Amino acid sequence: MAARTLALFDLDDTLLAGDSDYEWGLFLAEIGAIDEAGYKARNDEFMAQYRAGTLDLQAFLAFQLCPLSQFSMAQLDAWHAQFMERKILPIVRPGSRALLDKHRGAVQVMVTATNEFVTAPIAAAFGIPALIATALERADGRFTGRTVGTPSFREGKVVRLKEWLASRGERLEDYAESWFYSDSINDVPLMSLVTHPVAVHPDEPLRAHALERGWPIIRLD
Repeated sequence: MAARTLALFDLDDTLLAGDSDYEWGLFLAEIGAIDEAGYKARNDEFMAQYRAGTLDLQAFLAFQLCPLSQFSMAQLDAWHAQFMERKILPIVRPGSRALLDKHRGAVQVMVTATNEFVTAPIAAAFGIPALIATALERADGRFTGRTVGTPSFREGKVVRLKEWLASRGERLEDYAESWFYSDSINDVPLMSLVTHPVAVHPDEPLRAHALERGWPIIRLD
């Protein structure tokens, strides 16, 4: 039996030169779906917390998911198509697709803290077949503004990956090689478990951590 490889990819500030969650909020503000001034100020505050590794996850999720509960799925899907064209495709890092091509023989998974509504079409656009993202509750065909299960953030990414592997009858140890590409100090819990952690355009805390441990540091531009 051939040795198998697992390739995990963070999304925001890794494959993208920006944050899809943040850009989604800006997009909703720009089209007038939400109040721009108030939303942007709060969004910026949460983004600063995230980059500092001090994000209050539950407060952020309550803030970020509220707009999804206010509109129909048909409306949200229509807006998302515009969002992809305006906000996401222009910030795909030039080297992202070459990195994915390097691992085409592997089992590929996008592992992101951003919610599944925002990220599922992005994973599909990259051709990544599996997505582990923060799952959203639905009722009567609409989002409720609440999550389901463990949010895939920090240690939650480890939990969700193990759950995903278990659903396939697998464990991480079943793979001869496992890779995880990320930019953020928040992803150290999962990076520490794989055989090949790689820092991509890392924030300063992750850069220091990677240098101390001899992890590769790469750029995709």
